[in-house]
Amino acid sequence: MKMNKDLKYWFVFISNSLLVERNENRASVPLLESAPTEVKSWTKMQELPDMNGHKCLAYSISVPPENLGNLVTVGLRESWNILAREQYNMASKASELLYWDSNTKYCGVCGAPMERSTVISKKCTNCGKEVWPQVSPAIIVRIKRDDNILLVHARNFRRSEMYGLVAGFVETGETLEECVAREVQEEVGLKIKNIKYFGSQQWPYPCGVMIGFTADWESGEIMLQEEELSHAGWFNKNNMPPIPDKMSIARQLIDDYIEN
Repeated sequence: MKMNKDLKYWFVFISNSLLVERNENRASVPLLESAPTEVKSWTKMQELPDMNGHKCLAYSISVPPENLGNLVTVGLRESWNILAREQYNMASKASELLYWDSNTKYCGVCGAPMERSTVISKKCTNCGKEVWPQVSPAIIVRIKRDDNILLVHARNFRRSEMYGLVAGFVETGETLEECVAREVQEEVGLKIKNIKYFGSQQWPYPCGVMIGFTADWESGEIMLQEEELSHAGWFNKNNMPPIPDKMSIARQLIDDYIEN
């Protein structure tokens, strides 16, 4: 069957939700010749890498159309469960680039308007300052003590009953491993050792990358940073509290502990 190269993948965001074609428990990004919603003259199109031989375009609208036909909106985070992984990854990239575009309208040096110079860069119309999308790195760490791991309850968790792992943003002037040790000391008052890289995950909420580590407890007892955490404790695979969804690297780290 010959591929119709006029078909394009359309990544359309309405607020923080993505427009998808729903089919029972699965969904797909619209693959059409033209945009699935009305496009205004001022609508900014974001070019993305090709996917499966088709061009990919992204844009955002502020108000949902009255008639979406067979299309529905779903949160980007929730779309992980129903989109093919390749489509979710591209949607994440689209979300980050649209966020970057909307937050870099004016030069941070002189305040003049910015204009696109490439697909992923802008240049100031006055002083020539160039900017590219920036990603905020954050660490997350699974700490083991004997047969237990440390789980924490953060005050900002989306699910009130959920427990996760110590995490935090990397600061200027520190390595990833130094960030791991600092965040653990600040949040739970523990000293750790044997810090090892586990894996990483894009985290487009809005523009991050999560870098996972494992470590062993060395000394100290739990002392909470109460501004961020409401509880922390040592748990084993037989007494697990509610934990993050499978989409997160936190869950990958916890599942790895349970399985191994």
